[in-house]
Amino acid sequence: MNAKEYLSQAFNLDQRINCKLEQVSVLRDLALKTTSVLQDDKVQGIKQRSPMENALVKLMSLEEEINADIDRLIDLKRDLSNFIAEIESPSHRLLLELRYLGGSTWEEVAAVMGYDLRWTYRLHRKALKEANERLESSPVECL
Repeated sequence: MNAKEYLSQAFNLDQRINCKLEQVSVLRDLALKTTSVLQDDKVQGIKQRSPMENALVKLMSLEEEINADIDRLIDLKRDLSNFIAEIESPSHRLLLELRYLGGSTWEEVAAVMGYDLRWTYRLHRKALKEANERLESSPVECL
C-alpha cells in the first residue's frame, strides 16, 4: 500500500458513512410512511413481520453499522494523525493534515497555505514521496 492509499482511507470511510446516513434517512421516511395492518392471528403458520417492523429492524441494523464505522474512523484518524506528525517537513505535514484529515479540497488547501494551486500539487507530490519513504521504513497496518 502506498502513502496516498493509506492516507485516503479516512476519506473513503467517511464517504461510506455519509452514504449509510442517507440510507438511514430513506429508511426512516419509509418507516414513518408505513402503516400497520391489523390481522387475525392464525393458530398455525409462521408469524410475518409487518412492513413497519421490517423497516425498523433494517434501520436499527444500519445505525449499528454506522456507529461501528464511526468508531473505526476515529481510530483511523488517530493513526493517520500520528503518522502525519512524524513527517519532517512542516509544510508537508500541514498539507497532508488539511487534505487527508480535514477533507479539504485542493483549492481550500492552496488558500489556507497561501500557495498557487499548481504549487500545491507539486508540494503534495513531495509530501507523498516523504510519506512513502516513511511507510517503507516502518510499515503500518491498514484498517
